[in-house]
Amino acid sequence: MSSLGGQSRCGWLLGPSLDKIIKNAAWRKHSHIVAASKSALDKLQTLADDPSSSTSLYGVSSSSDLDLLLLPLILAVDSSSPKVVEPALDCCYKLFSLRLIRGEIDLNANDDSGSIVSRLIDSVCKCSGLGEEIVELLVVKTLLSVVRSTTVLVKADCLNQIVKTCYNIYLGGVNGTNQICAKAVLAQMMAIIFARVEADSVQATFNTVSVTELLEFNDRGLSEGSSVQFAQNLINEVVFTNVVDVVDGSGDVTSPVVPEVQEEKGGEKVGEGESEVGEKEDLSGYTKIRDSGVMVFKNLCKLSMKFSSQEQSDDQILLRGKMLSLELLKVIMDNAGPIWRTNERFINVIKQFLCLSLLKNSALSVMSIFQLLCSIFQSLLIKYRSVLKSEIGIFFPMLILRVLENVLQPSFIQKMTILNLLDKISQDSQIVIDIFVNYDCDVDSPNIFERTVNGLLKTALGPPPGSTTTLTPVHDLTFRFESVKCLVIIVKSMGAWMDQQLRIGEFGVVRSTSDNNDTALETGHTSLGGDEVALSDFELHQEAINDHSTATLEQRRTYKLELQKGISLFNRKPSKGIEFLISNKKVDATPEAVALFLKNTSGLNETVIGDYLGEREDFSLKVMHAYVDSFKFDGMDFGEAIRFFLRGFRLPGEAQKIDRIMEKFAERYCKCNPNSFTSADTAYVLAYSVIMLNTDAHNSMVKDKMSKADFIRNNRGIDDGKDLPEESLGALYDQIVKNEIKMKADTSIPQSKQTNSVNRLLGLDGILNLVWKQTEEKPLGANGALIKHIQEQFKEKSGKSESTYYAVTDAAILRFMVEVCWGPMLAAFSMTLDQSDDRAAANYCLQGFRHAVHVTAVMGMQTQRDAFVTTVAKFTYLHCAADMKQKNVDAVKAIIAIAIEDGNYLQDSWEHILTCLSRFEHLQLLGEGAPSDASFLSGSNVETTEDKSLKNNFPSLKKKGTLQNPVVMAVVRGSSYDSTSLGANTSGLVTPDQISSFLSNLNLLEQIGNFELNHIFAHSQRLDSEAIVAFVKALCKVSMSELQSPTDPRVFSLTKIVEVAHYNMNRIRLVWSRIWSVLSDFFVSVGLSENLSVAIFVMDSLRQLSMKFLEREELANYNFQNEFLRPFVIVMQKSNSVEIRELIVRCLSQMILSRVGNVKSGWKSVFMALTAAAADERKNVVVLAFETMEKIVREYFPYITETETATFTDCVRCLITFTNSRFDSDVSLNAIAFLRFCAVKLAEGGLICNTENVVAAAADGSSVSVVKEADGENLMDVDENASYWIPLLSGLSLLTSDPRLAIRKSSLEVLFNILKDHGHVFSRSFWITVINSVIFPVFKNVSGDNKEDKDQSSPKSSSWDSETCSVATRCLVDLFINFFGVMRAHLGAVVSLVAGLLKNTGQGCARSGVSGLMRLVGELGGMLTEDEWSCIFLSLKETAASLLPSFLKLLKIMDRIEIGMPNVAQSSFYDDDDDDGRETPLTSSNGAVDNYDDDNLQTAGYVVSRMKTHISTQLLIMQVATDLYNMQQHLLKASSVKIVLELFSQTVSHAHELSANTGLHLKLQRACSILEITDPPVVHFENESYQNILNLLHHLLTSDPSLSEEMGIEAQLFSICREIIQMYLSCCKLEQQQPQQQKLVHWILPLNSAMKDELGVRTSLLVSALRVLSEVDRERFRRYASTLFPLLVELVRCEHTSREVQPVLSNLFQTCIGPIIMNV
Repeated sequence: MSSLGGQSRCGWLLGPSLDKIIKNAAWRKHSHIVAASKSALDKLQTLADDPSSSTSLYGVSSSSDLDLLLLPLILAVDSSSPKVVEPALDCCYKLFSLRLIRGEIDLNANDDSGSIVSRLIDSVCKCSGLGEEIVELLVVKTLLSVVRSTTVLVKADCLNQIVKTCYNIYLGGVNGTNQICAKAVLAQMMAIIFARVEADSVQATFNTVSVTELLEFNDRGLSEGSSVQFAQNLINEVVFTNVVDVVDGSGDVTSPVVPEVQEEKGGEKVGEGESEVGEKEDLSGYTKIRDSGVMVFKNLCKLSMKFSSQEQSDDQILLRGKMLSLELLKVIMDNAGPIWRTNERFINVIKQFLCLSLLKNSALSVMSIFQLLCSIFQSLLIKYRSVLKSEIGIFFPMLILRVLENVLQPSFIQKMTILNLLDKISQDSQIVIDIFVNYDCDVDSPNIFERTVNGLLKTALGPPPGSTTTLTPVHDLTFRFESVKCLVIIVKSMGAWMDQQLRIGEFGVVRSTSDNNDTALETGHTSLGGDEVALSDFELHQEAINDHSTATLEQRRTYKLELQKGISLFNRKPSKGIEFLISNKKVDATPEAVALFLKNTSGLNETVIGDYLGEREDFSLKVMHAYVDSFKFDGMDFGEAIRFFLRGFRLPGEAQKIDRIMEKFAERYCKCNPNSFTSADTAYVLAYSVIMLNTDAHNSMVKDKMSKADFIRNNRGIDDGKDLPEESLGALYDQIVKNEIKMKADTSIPQSKQTNSVNRLLGLDGILNLVWKQTEEKPLGANGALIKHIQEQFKEKSGKSESTYYAVTDAAILRFMVEVCWGPMLAAFSMTLDQSDDRAAANYCLQGFRHAVHVTAVMGMQTQRDAFVTTVAKFTYLHCAADMKQKNVDAVKAIIAIAIEDGNYLQDSWEHILTCLSRFEHLQLLGEGAPSDASFLSGSNVETTEDKSLKNNFPSLKKKGTLQNPVVMAVVRGSSYDSTSLGANTSGLVTPDQISSFLSNLNLLEQIGNFELNHIFAHSQRLDSEAIVAFVKALCKVSMSELQSPTDPRVFSLTKIVEVAHYNMNRIRLVWSRIWSVLSDFFVSVGLSENLSVAIFVMDSLRQLSMKFLEREELANYNFQNEFLRPFVIVMQKSNSVEIRELIVRCLSQMILSRVGNVKSGWKSVFMALTAAAADERKNVVVLAFETMEKIVREYFPYITETETATFTDCVRCLITFTNSRFDSDVSLNAIAFLRFCAVKLAEGGLICNTENVVAAAADGSSVSVVKEADGENLMDVDENASYWIPLLSGLSLLTSDPRLAIRKSSLEVLFNILKDHGHVFSRSFWITVINSVIFPVFKNVSGDNKEDKDQSSPKSSSWDSETCSVATRCLVDLFINFFGVMRAHLGAVVSLVAGLLKNTGQGCARSGVSGLMRLVGELGGMLTEDEWSCIFLSLKETAASLLPSFLKLLKIMDRIEIGMPNVAQSSFYDDDDDDGRETPLTSSNGAVDNYDDDNLQTAGYVVSRMKTHISTQLLIMQVATDLYNMQQHLLKASSVKIVLELFSQTVSHAHELSANTGLHLKLQRACSILEITDPPVVHFENESYQNILNLLHHLLTSDPSLSEEMGIEAQLFSICREIIQMYLSCCKLEQQQPQQQKLVHWILPLNSAMKDELGVRTSLLVSALRVLSEVDRERFRRYASTLFPLLVELVRCEHTSREVQPVLSNLFQTCIGPIIMNV
C-alpha cells in the first residue's frame, strides 16, 4: 500500500482509494473509471509535493494534473454503483477533512481549479439518491467535512446545494438512523457556517451540536437503538478529525492557507464588519462568508414558510421539512453571536424573514411546531430583545399570553410548553427586568409583565367555580404547580437582579452614566443560548441602550397608567374621559389635539368615538370638525374617501349625529376635491346613500336587497338638480356591494369583553385576528395582504421613539414591578399553600414567600413586605397547633430562614416572626413537659392547687393520651393568629382525639431544633445598625405581649432580650445607645408591672446586663453608662412596690461596689436612684440606700469625680435629699456631715476638673463669670466650680427651714462654717451668687415678708424658734464682718434681713435681730460711709413701714363687725376704708353679752393680739434706731439724721391715728372685757413714740445748732410740743376750740376714773414737753409763744391727776411767759 500513490501527501490518500475503485469497478461498465484511475495512479507515482502550488489540491502545481487526479473520483461518484461510489466518497471525505483540498467552491466558477472541485461536490450531492444506506451516510459525512474544512470557502450556491442534499436525505433517507444523521449534520453545518459568519473567518471556533437536544421537539420516533449515539459519533468524527491522525505529523499540513481567503485579511475586516451594513464589499472574503450565511438563513426561513395546498392538506413530508427548517433556525439563533445584534443587515434579515416565518407558522395547530416556535422565540427574547423590541411586543402576547390566559379550555401540551418557556425565561433576571422596563413602562407597548403575572395567577387558581372546562383534575394540578413555580422563579430573579445591582451600585446609588453599568453587569449574567462566552443581550448592544433613570421610568409608567385609565373612562363615558385626559395633561385642551387623540390612539372603542363625534355640545362639535379636517381626500374617488373616513370609528345609531358627521364630511371632501360635485349638498346626499347601501347590502336582516338600478334611481337629481353619471354611480354601487365599508379592526369572531378590551388597548386586535382566524387548511401564508399589513405595523412601531430599548441598573425599578406583581403572587402562593398538601408545591410557595419578602424588604416596601411575612406567619398554624401539618412546619422553617436571610430589612415585620418563635417555643416546652411560666410568675407567693396539678401532670404529657389541664386545653383549642397568647379562649373541654392530634403535631415540630430557634437571636450580632434596633423593638413588643397575657404570662422573649443585649453589647456606641433606648423603655415598663414576680425578674435581668456592661471601660465625658442605668432610676421613682425599690437599691449597691473602678457617667444614675430612695416612704429603703451612699462617699469619693466632675453635684443633691429624711435624724445629720466633707474636698481641689468640659449645673441655672481680685490674691477659679458649690450651699440653705431643730441648727452651722472657712477662695462675683442664692433665702421665712395667709398655711414659715434665729443671725453677722470687704455692697440687704427679724412675732428672733444689728454697727461703725449709714436707717424705716399695710388691712376687719354698741364715727384716717365697710355692716341682733357672735369675738381677740405685737414691733424699731443714733451720733450726717426723723415721724403719725380711732377702741375694750384679756397699749404706743421724737429733736436742737438750723429742727420741736399739749387737753376735754364754736360753760364736771387713768399715763409726756419748752432759748420761745400761750392757759384750767404738772407749768410761766409779758 505504501507504493500506491507515490510520495506526495495527496497520493497517500488517493492511491489506496483509486486502487479500491479499480478493484470494485466492473471492467466493461466502468472501463472509463478504471482507465482514469490508472492514469491518476501513474501520475501520482511521478508527482512530488509543491508547497508553492496554487491549485485546489495541496502539492499539485498544474491544473491538468489536478483534473487528472480528481476526475476518477468524479466518475466513480457518478457511476451509481455503490461499490464504486463508496471508496470514492470515502476518499473525498478524507481529502476535505484532512484539508488537502483548498480554495473557493462555487458552482458557477469559471476557473479550472475551482471548477473541478465544484464538479466533485456536485457529484457527491447527486449520488445521495442511490438509496443506499452507506452511500447516504458517506454523503452527509463528506458534505459536513466540506463545510467543516478551514481551507475551503463554500460559496452561496454550493452551500445551498449541500444543505438541500442533506435536507433531502433527512426527508427521504432509507432509515431513521440516516435521517437522524442528516439532521445532525445539517445542525452542525449551521453551527459552523454561522460561527464563521460571526467571526468573518474560516478559522472561527464553533460548538458541537448535541443530537439528543436536536430530537427534543421532533423525530424521537426515528431513533433505532443506538442511532443517536451513532449520529453523535459521526458528528464528532468529522468535527474533531485532525490531519496528524493520518499524516506523519509534520506541522506543515496542519494549517494550510487558502489563497483567496487569508485569515489576516479577514481579520482586518472584522472590526469594520460590526459597524458596516455588510453589503458594500462584494469581492472580499468578509462579504463571501457572510453573504453565504445570510443566503442560507433566508432559504431556511422560506422553507419554513411553505404550506400544504388544499388538495394535499396532510402533507407530512412538507410538515417535516418545515419543522426541520425551524429546528435549524433555532440552532442558528441559539449559536448566533453579537453580529446579529449589531449589524443592520442581519437585524433586518431576522425581522423580514424569521419574524415573518414565526408569524405565518403561529396559526398551525401542530404541537411540535408550536414548541419550536416557542423555542425560537425564547432565543429571540434572550439574545435579540434589544433589536426586536416591537416584534417581541407582538409575538409575546400572540404566542405566550394567548395560551397562558386561556384557563377554561387549554391544550395541555401547548400550555405546558408555555409554562416551561416562562420557567426558562424567568430564570434570566435581566430578561424579567427588561420586559417590565421596555413594555410595561412603554405607552405604546403591551403590559407583558403584568399580564404574564396575572395569567400565571389565573392558572394557579384554576378554573373559576361553576365554569365549564375541558381540564382534567390531574392536568389542572399540574398547571397550578407549574404556574406557581414560574411565579417563584420570577420573584427569585427579581431578587437576584436586585442583589446584583445593590452590590455593584453601592446600595442603590443611581449611577448617572451608563459606561460602567454595562461592564459591571457582565458578572453573574446567564445566557440560555449556546454561546461559548455567555454575554448578555444589552452588553453587546450598548449603542442601542439608554440608561434610563428610575424617575424617568416612573414618569413613563405613570403616564401609561393614567392614559389607560383615561381610555377606559372614555370607553364608558366619553366626555368624562376627555375631561380626565385634559386635566391630567395627557391631551391638550384644544379640539385639534383631542381629534388627533381619537384618530391615533389604540384601545378606544370605535362606537364610543362615533357617539362622541356626533354630540351637539360645542366642544364635541369642534372636535368633530377638527377630526374630519385632519383627513386628506385629495385625488380620492368618493367611495374610497368615505371608506377611508369610516375606518376609525363606527357611525352612531342616532340620525341627527350621523347627519352632523356626514355634513362635515361632505364639506371636507368637496374642499379637497373642488371639481367633484357642484356643491357640498351633492356629496352630503350621496354619502347618506352610500351608508344606506352599505347597510342594505351587508345586513343579513334585510331580505330585499337594493339593486343597482334602485341605487341609481334614488340618486337622480342630487347634483343641483342634475344627475350624476350613471357609470360613476354604478361603479360606486359595485364597490360597496363587493367590499363592505367597515372599520379597520372589525372582526367576525366574537371574543370575551375583557380580551377584546385588552387586545384593543395593546393594538393587537388586527394581528391576533389575522392569525387566529386562519385554519391549517388555509394557512396564513395565503393572505399576502394581511402579512404585508402586519409587516407595515412592524415598521411603524420600529420607527417610533418608544421602540428604543432601555436598560436600567437602579434597583428602585423593582418598586414598580412589585406593585404590579405582589398581589397576584400573594394570592397564588397563599391559595396554593392553603389548598394543597403536596410537599413540593408547598415548598415552592414557601420559596416564593421567601424571595418576595427578600425583594420587598430590601426595597423598603413595608406594606407588601408585611403582607408576605404575615401570611407565612399565619400558615405556621402555631396559634392552632392541633391542626398543623407538615407544610405548616415547613412554614416555620421558612420563617426562620426569612429571619436569618433578610433580617437587615424586616423592620416592623420582625414582630410577626418573633411572635411565631415565641409560640413555637411554648409548644416545645409543652412537648417536653415543662411547667408554664405562669407557675412562677403568679402574683401570689402561695402555690395554688392548679399550679401543683400542672407540675404533676406536665412531665407525663407525651405519655398520656388525654390531659385536661387548662394550659394544654387552651393550646389544643387554639386561637386566632392575632390573639395575644395561645388559647385565649379557655372555655370548653377537648377530646382525646384532639389531644392525640396535638401530640403528633408536637412530634412534627421536633424537626426544628433549639439550634435553629436560638440561631436567630445569636444571629442578631450580624444585623446592621438599623435592623438591630427594629429587631429589639419587635422583641420588646412581643415580650410585652407575653407578659401581659391574662391567662398564661411567659418570659421567653424577656430572656431572649437579655441574650440579645449580651450578644450586641460590643456594637459601636451610636448603635448600642439606640438599642438601649428601646430596651430602657421596655425595662421601665415591665419593671412597673403589677405582677411583682415579673417586675423582680426583669429588674434582676437588668442587673445582669448592667454588671456585664460595667465590665467595659468608658472614656471620659461619655454619657452612656448613665443612660444604661436610667431604667433603675425611673422604676425607683415610679414603682409602688417596696420590694422592687429595695431590690433596685441592693442591685445598685452590688453593681457599684463590685465595679466601682469602671463606673464613670453611671454615677449620675446611681445618685438619682439613691436620691429617689432617700425620699422613699419606707424606712428600710432609706436606711439601705444611705448605707450604700455612706460607703460611696467614705471609700470611693475619688471615683465619683474621676472623669466627670458634674457627678459631684448629683452626689450633693443625693445627700441633701437624705438630710430631708423624716425617718432617722442620724441619717440626716450624717448626710449634713458628708456635705461638709464634700465642701472640704471641693475647696481642696479634690475634683479632677476638666476645664474644657465643666457643665454649669447650678440649682438656679445661673452661671457666674470669673472675677479676680485686684490685689492679686491667689483665688481659686471658683466660677469653674460654681456648678458644684451652688447646689451644696443651696441645699444647706434649704435645710435651714427644716422643722427639726437639730437639723436646722446643724445645717446653719455647717453652711456658715463652710462659707467662713472657704470663703477666702471665692471670687467677688461668686460671692454675689452665694449671697443671693444661698444666704438670703435662709432668712426669707422669718424676715416678715410673708403675708398673713401664708403665715397661716405654711408651717415652715414660722418654724424657726428663737435659738435657730439667734444662731442664724449670729452666723450671718459674723460672716459679714469677716468678709466685709467682699460683702460690703450687700450691706443694705443684710441689714434688711436682720431688721426683718424685728418683725418676727417671737421675742427671741426680735432680740436676735436687735443684738445682731447692734453688733454689726458696733464692729463696723467706723468703717461705714454716709450712704451706708443712710442705708441702715432706711432699712429700719422700710421695715417699720412694711408692717403698716397688713396691719391696716387687719383693722378693716373690726370695721365690719359690731360688738354690742352702735357705730361710732371713725377718724379721718379710716374714712376711705370704712365707706366700703359700712355698705354691708355686720351687726348683732341686740347688745346682750350672751348673744355675741363667737366668730366676731374670736376675730376681735385675734386683732387685739396682732395689735399688741404690732405696737411692740414698732416701738422696738424706734428703740433700735434710738440706740444706734446714741451710739454713733458723732458719725451721722444730715441725711442719716433725716431718715431717723422720718422714721420717728412715721411712727408718731401712725400711733396718733391709731389712738384717735375711738370707735375701734370701744369695740376692742368691750371685746377684751368679754374675753378677759388686757387692752392693747395704744396710749403707751403714742406716748413712747412722741417721747422718742421729742428727745431726738431736743437733742439735735441743743447739741448741734448748725444741723438743727439746716434741718428745721426748731419748728418740728415746737410742733411736737404743741401736739403733746393738745393731746393732754383733749384727754381733759378742754382742747382748744375755734372761736365760733365756743359754747358758754356753766360748770366743769370732774373726770371719771378711766379718763383719770389715761391722763395719768399722759402726764409724763406732758411734763417732758413742758420741760423741753422751758429749756428752749428765750428768743426761740418768743417766736412760738403766740401759739403756745392759749394751750398753756388751758393747762391751768384743767384737772391734773399728778402733782408734777403744776410745778413744771409754773416754772414755764415764770421763766418763759413772764419775761415776755414784762417786756411788753
